[in-house]
Amino acid sequence: MNKELEMSPNKLVAALGKPSKEFTKADIIGYIKQNDIRMVNFMYPAGDGRLKTLNFVINNAAYLDAILTCGERVDGSSLFPFIEAGSSDLYVLPRFSTAFIDPFAEIPTVSMLCSYFNKDGEPLESSPENTLRKACRAFNEVTGMEFQAMGELEYYVIAPDCGMFPATDQKGYHESAPYAKFNEFRTRCMVYIAQAGGQIKYGHSEVGNFTIDGKIYEQNEIEFLPVNAEDAADQLMIAKWIIRNLGYQMGYDITFAPKITAGKAGSGLHVHMRIVKDGQNQMLDGGVLSATARRAIAGMMELAPSITAFGNTNPTSYFRLVPHQEAPTNICWGDRNRSVLVRVPLGWAAKSDMCKIANPLEAESNYDTTQKQTVEMRSPDGSADIYQLIAGLAVACRYGFELENALEIAEKTYVNVNIHQKENADKLNSLACLPDSCEASADCIERQRAAFEKYNVFSPAMIDGIIKKLRSYGDRTLRADIGTNQEEMLKLVNRYFHCG
Repeated sequence: MNKELEMSPNKLVAALGKPSKEFTKADIIGYIKQNDIRMVNFMYPAGDGRLKTLNFVINNAAYLDAILTCGERVDGSSLFPFIEAGSSDLYVLPRFSTAFIDPFAEIPTVSMLCSYFNKDGEPLESSPENTLRKACRAFNEVTGMEFQAMGELEYYVIAPDCGMFPATDQKGYHESAPYAKFNEFRTRCMVYIAQAGGQIKYGHSEVGNFTIDGKIYEQNEIEFLPVNAEDAADQLMIAKWIIRNLGYQMGYDITFAPKITAGKAGSGLHVHMRIVKDGQNQMLDGGVLSATARRAIAGMMELAPSITAFGNTNPTSYFRLVPHQEAPTNICWGDRNRSVLVRVPLGWAAKSDMCKIANPLEAESNYDTTQKQTVEMRSPDGSADIYQLIAGLAVACRYGFELENALEIAEKTYVNVNIHQKENADKLNSLACLPDSCEASADCIERQRAAFEKYNVFSPAMIDGIIKKLRSYGDRTLRADIGTNQEEMLKLVNRYFHCG
């Protein structure tokens, strides 16, 4: 059996004996008939960044074929702010490759993500998934390579404090039970996400843990494997939906908010990227970072101020992106350096066979570890519109291949020191900064919008809508106004608690 199919937790993949990319309408109908599935759900992202759901009961075989073939009509003006009520009808059509068994439905249900189409039967120009599709296509056309991504999904679980085995404040990184209270919750989430097609790398507890008013706040993370960027966005959307639903089922509150309160770790949505050609990772050349990778990084250095428009979308985002914290504020990159905006993580480039050293009975592994090398954008957070964010990163990486001086930009923005240490103040002062508010982010995307609109990736209407929303917060001086006032911070956090 194909090793990629063997042991697959996705029930449809296991039953059909083929990867999800090869699912057809006949496969879905056959599975539904053979497994007594009674309901079908269509799911699709809206302007608020959340998945919406349309339920179908299966009346008969003809009706099932009709909905899978023709989709259904929805009110676009209730889903997106840029669609007028007078011409609001849209179609949603299921993508069979995204089909999964709903783990929460009492009635056996198959769910699928959908694409939007306009009245003429064409993909909706400004829909989230189509914007990402266009960004990936443009990247491929310019570079001849494939853009891949993966996310690190951080979130807080909130529940009454039992008072037993208290965790050490802000020391929860990779903690085990019983000091970490929600490991079992996280592993159940991981199983459900994997069954829905998510390619998970691992999960663990994160730094943040504290108690307020008798409630424990514990930060966790689920990290994914690099896949085609469109699949990466789909997997993150489904994962957030699963984590929230399981939390609701178990009586836990869940938040992906970028900031919880003053002095405590906020939650990011770091995105790792790699560039692939003919199945081979192009991020390394002879064991060192390749020119291909450095060009992509240069593009992110140039367009970083605008990436916040997609990845940091409410005022609490800019209480996480503050100077001298682990979240980045300066536009620079470096190796294994968590004070930078774009980090090149440890990439198994050492020549030693660590497996054999740790396990002397093993033969030489000769494993190709070059596939593991990625670069990581560290500014985005859980408020992000996931499709817009990954599309924006695809644009930025493509932009690096269009710059004649890309390698020079990469060299100029590289740092190999902790820029927040006093002795490195001169280097810190030489670096450009990320915007410090939604309004400042709107200014940046307005100045750099041409790069995102090129090749018709982001529609002008979408960019206009993003700018309008960011400016509506009126938060240009909010960070300075609130400072470390915990009471005002909590009011702000509560307002944007269920963002993204």
